[in-house]
Amino acid sequence: MAKTNKVAIVTGSATGLGAACAVDLAGRGWNVVINYTKSKKEADETYETVKSKGVEAILVQADMGRDADCRKLADETMRQWGRIDGLINNAGTTKFQGQGDLEGVTPEDFDRILRVNVTGPYMMSRAVYPTMKKQWDEKGDRGSIVNISSIAGVMGVGTSIPYAASKGALNTLTLSLARWFGPAVRVN
Repeated sequence: MAKTNKVAIVTGSATGLGAACAVDLAGRGWNVVINYTKSKKEADETYETVKSKGVEAILVQADMGRDADCRKLADETMRQWGRIDGLINNAGTTKFQGQGDLEGVTPEDFDRILRVNVTGPYMMSRAVYPTMKKQWDEKGDRGSIVNISSIAGVMGVGTSIPYAASKGALNTLTLSLARWFGPAVRVN
């Protein structure tokens, strides 16, 4: 593995797909920011696995439903490495509801799901964009943002109506950000 000077933030990277993305990037020589909200033990394990790949890593506890935390995540990355090349918006939440149980999700649940799954990727993208744009303007280094969605956002299926709605909105957000941020930043 050849070490690069590239840096990626992976939200929700303590477990699951986010952890797998962080480990894969580390295996490609990228320095990685591991983000978690509550899963400290798992985040520590992901951190150790990433470090074992011979790259640098930091752990940042931040709630992707809070703008101040999104900005903190970008700021701590800049303090550590002075650059941001990639962002994977992986953090997500849901609340399961039984088929036909429209009372199974409260308005507060719905708001929280939208805030983390849609507003969070918007706030994180907004927080990293100035750095990525500057890197493009000064060095021609193109940034990349990846938003993790779900077939639920296309098909309207699953065990949570708000989750499916949030992923549909994330798909549209991705298209909008790609149009606004290009060509300096690729958004998929």
